[in-house]
Amino acid sequence: MEPVQDSGTDDCYSCGGNAALNDLPPWQRILVGTGWRVAHAINCALPGWLVVIARRHITTVAELDAAEATELGLITWRLSRALIEVTGCAKTYVAAFSEAAGFTHLHVHVVPRAHGLPTDEQGPAVFTHLRRPAAEWVPEGTMDDLARALAARIATEP
Repeated sequence: MEPVQDSGTDDCYSCGGNAALNDLPPWQRILVGTGWRVAHAINCALPGWLVVIARRHITTVAELDAAEATELGLITWRLSRALIEVTGCAKTYVAAFSEAAGFTHLHVHVVPRAHGLPTDEQGPAVFTHLRRPAAEWVPEGTMDDLARALAARIATEP
């Protein structure tokens, strides 16, 4: 099956990344499937926070076709297993909102919930890690290292 080509929009961060796929660093192409691309979240203070990005410009899960929906399920399952093994997290959270300006393109968050994460940062409160000062953001080198480890782990899944 041929990869889905993104129609792109001028102001869409995800479409921009999808259009430049071959030029992206490892942390922005952890996995590239037919309908999805996996990247480490940007401007994030939690190592291993991943986003599963639709390869075509859609804004809601309801717009998926059956193949994209099936692939999304398998990818989130593979990522969750890989995050547990690579980061040692207790579990993963999976959520999709796609509401911020420039980020309405459908993307699904797969978030590692570490053992010992303070109660006031668990569940939906984990999103406070996306509102931390830039000095706390995960460095690109760390994101690349995690990307390589996760990609290697995912490659062993059926």
